[in-house]
Amino acid sequence: TPILWPPHAKKLVMLLEWWSGTECVIYTDPRAYPKYGKENAIVVLNHKFEIDFLCGWSLAERFGVLGGSKVLAKKELAYVPIIGWMWYFTEMVFCTRKWEQDRKTVCESLLRLRDYPEKYFFLIHCEGTRFTEKKHQISMQVAQAKGLPSLKHHLLPRTKGFAVTVRSLRNVVSAVYDCTLNFRNNENPTLLGVLNGKKYHADLYVRRIPLEEVPEEEDKCAAWLHKLYQEKDAFQEEYSRTGTFPETPVVPPRRPWTLVNWLFWASLLLYPFFRFVVNMVSSGSSLTLASFVLVFFVASMGVRWMIGVTEIDKGSAYGNMDSKQKHSD
Repeated sequence: TPILWPPHAKKLVMLLEWWSGTECVIYTDPRAYPKYGKENAIVVLNHKFEIDFLCGWSLAERFGVLGGSKVLAKKELAYVPIIGWMWYFTEMVFCTRKWEQDRKTVCESLLRLRDYPEKYFFLIHCEGTRFTEKKHQISMQVAQAKGLPSLKHHLLPRTKGFAVTVRSLRNVVSAVYDCTLNFRNNENPTLLGVLNGKKYHADLYVRRIPLEEVPEEEDKCAAWLHKLYQEKDAFQEEYSRTGTFPETPVVPPRRPWTLVNWLFWASLLLYPFFRFVVNMVSSGSSLTLASFVLVFFVASMGVRWMIGVTEIDKGSAYGNMDSKQKHSD
């Protein structure tokens, strides 16, 4: 995996692992652990925390496949300056979350992954949107209407995208990694907290499920995914009672490449920037200084806006639709 690719993911993972020093303990079967990073995998993450996507990237980085990993993301993120644009040009899979519109584009994007030359994780949040109490209440009304068991810690999964992913990547992807993330001591991690250097303590339960165990027919695949989320919910409930997940805890070592990547770009870009600032200040022009302050303020607001995309209380209304829509997949 090239050290400098993809720079946006490397920098964010650097902030998590090296700047904030966030710890992540993985609970998994020791027999499955040696296969991580040595095979293509579909990674199913719960979607409850503002930095859960970042923990997924950290997982990929720890096993050396961040450079080739892809995500299934909402289309709005493609328009976020810098990060979203990079995602677009590095073949991330975007969806509008309206299946009639997404079917063709998602299928075409997934089929291109069949020929991807590197090992990768394909990360997917099957719940479609982050967990909130309001969305959970509506989701469980739909579960009751459909005769599905209630979930306490998750929303109902959206099954069609997962079924198409499995069908499109079968015989190329070896396994589904079912990942259930939680944080100790009721921590509520945020991207802003990571940027401020706050240290969090993550626990991640990873189950390796061979892809041949996942049914190919859409209805059976949907039933399989609902059962998976019932199991994930039981794991989360056990964690809330005991503070731990099943299986053996292990901490994969941090790799230095995210830090090397950051130091490279910092040395390349910051020196000319500081020279520019010094020259601007020494010029003594009030108009020039005012223009610089304005540009700096706009840039700061832009960064804050991009962080806002990840914040739960400013998340999309997806999942808050009237329950009469029956949470259609």
